[in-house]
Order: sequence, then structure tokens, then C-alpha cells
Amino acid sequence: MSTYRTIGEVEEQYLRDHPNEVDDYMTVLFDDYAESGDTAALLSCLRVVSRVKGVSRIAEISGLSRKGLQKALSENGNPQFGSVNAIMHAMGYRLTPQKLTALLD
Repeated sequence: MSTYRTIGEVEEQYLRDHPNEVDDYMTVLFDDYAESGDTAALLSCLRVVSRVKGVSRIAEISGLSRKGLQKALSENGNPQFGSVNAIMHAMGYRLTPQKLTALLD
């Protein structure tokens, strides 16, 4: 019987094998989120990156417990903005604004 991997497992293995592509992955992740507003997809991808970079390390740096980090990035997670910001910083990224000229002009 065949064992199939999830897309998250495939992405995780790819990023482990190509760590220099994590930055581009994060850029695409947030571009997609800006377009779709799909929080579940965002959290899923952040979960992948946290596993690649080390869940324990990310939890320690972010000030969250390992369980708290996993809960924040779970499928049903509803993390507070401060938690997402702390997780992003622990991963080596920051949230920055980008003006949407078409909406504001």
C-alpha cells in the first residue's frame, strides 16, 4: 500500500533541501494572503516554515511555549496579532506595510 505525503510535507522537504528559497516562499506566501485573505493557508505555510527553522527554536525566541506556537499556527488557530508578529520575528522576518494605491487614491 502506498503512503502519500501531504502538500505541507512536500513543501517542508523542499524547503529543507533548498533553504535559500525560504525567503521567496515567504514573499509568495504573504502576496497570496494579501490577495486571498485565506488565514488558514497563511497559518499552514507558517507552520511549514516553523518546522523547517525548528519549532523549539521559534517557540523559544518568540516567547511562546512550543504548545502555544503549535496552537497559534494550527488549522483552527486564531492567533493574536502580537503572536504572529513574535513568530515572524523569531523566523527572521517582519511585517511591513505596502500601500495599495488602487484602493486609497
